Amino acid sequence: MSYTNPPTTPRKSHTFDDYTLSEIRRAATTGIYDIRGAGAKRRVPHFDDLLFLGASMSRYPLEGYRERCDTDVVLGSRYAKKPLHLKIPITIAGMSFGSLSANAKEALGRGATIAGTSTTTGDGGMSTEERGQSQTLVYQYLPSRYGMNPEDLLKADAIEIVIGQGAKPGGGGMLLGQKITDRVAEMRTLPKGIDQRSASRHPDWTGPDDLEIKILELREITDWQKPIFIKVGGARPYYDVALAVKSGADVVVLDGMQGGTAATQEVFIEHVGMPTLACIRPAVQALQDLGMHRKVQLIVSGGIRNGADVAKALALGADAVSIGTAALVALGDNDPLREAEYQKLGTTAGAYDDWHEGKDPAGITTQDPDLMARLDPVLAGRRLANYLKVMTLEAQTIARACGHNHVHNLEPEDLCALTLEAAAMARVPLAGTDWIPGRDRL
Repeated sequence: MSYTNPPTTPRKSHTFDDYTLSEIRRAATTGIYDIRGAGAKRRVPHFDDLLFLGASMSRYPLEGYRERCDTDVVLGSRYAKKPLHLKIPITIAGMSFGSLSANAKEALGRGATIAGTSTTTGDGGMSTEERGQSQTLVYQYLPSRYGMNPEDLLKADAIEIVIGQGAKPGGGGMLLGQKITDRVAEMRTLPKGIDQRSASRHPDWTGPDDLEIKILELREITDWQKPIFIKVGGARPYYDVALAVKSGADVVVLDGMQGGTAATQEVFIEHVGMPTLACIRPAVQALQDLGMHRKVQLIVSGGIRNGADVAKALALGADAVSIGTAALVALGDNDPLREAEYQKLGTTAGAYDDWHEGKDPAGITTQDPDLMARLDPVLAGRRLANYLKVMTLEAQTIARACGHNHVHNLEPEDLCALTLEAAAMARVPLAGTDWIPGRDRL
């Protein structure tokens, strides 16, 4: 009697998954590394790994529609004569004109103004559309100095010195030639149509002592009126925040690896930096050790999506958050209504990240006049304002449920973690226990 062995079910490798195999084939065919926009797509510990402990017997909740829960925040109160007074603790991150269309920049300004918060210029200078529609505008001062204009410094409400970015700490950005139009080239003092790579470090200083001199220079230019922010990528948050404070920053912006970018190497986005969740508590610890927590404000960015993320970041010690990718989605980025057009570009809605190519069918990450015209800045601005409103209401709902009359009164004791990794990173107990992994070593 003979037996036939049944076939074994084919099994794909976890290490060599379909995406990895396709990337090997692409690299072998082209001989160049992959460039894309957006942020890290790999799964890392994030705010979803935390839960709030709502009030029950041991805590007294606030009534949702009868008891007040405030959301305002003041940024830059350390030295600036005119700190920023915002209605909500959610700001719009720096995204450049050049990377984004003029209509997109205008829409960001409109939405932020309606919501009572700030927006940020990004690399490449201040566009008239954004300044014209932004009640509160932060001017980014980057290593590239593209578009840097002392007159625009005076027009801004705050200045953000960018040291690093979450998607690429230690690296510079890219703006490929197809997006460098006459206007973009003029603003950046670049030749039209030529690929541009931003510098990875500032050309006129090398450390915190030099940075202190640069900050004083900017303060003198602006007559000590404007708050000075320092933005760092999430890599060594304790030391970077401590040095930013030593240098004289009013506000520190800390960007985790889920933060987006216009374009850089895929390998950089996925393998450099730390998750946002891992960055917050060391940064707060640095501020506390220096006696500067709440005196120097901390803004956290990188993967903020909803009011729960906002509330968790504040509970862990941040003063505000900043959103970039989520704001673009609110404007209309990666909308399934344009699925047919995304298919033509070889991708699908929700996965489109070739922002550097300038072919965005939503008219957001492009300089093509025909595509740009698809984005109505007034309508898109209203959409962004609606989204910011919902995020704020969600954060308020959670704060009330935890018994707080201001979102800034949320605290680590309001949280527990679902995983060992999140418990160790956030320094809150594992759910159902009083155990914080690694606490005795911190």
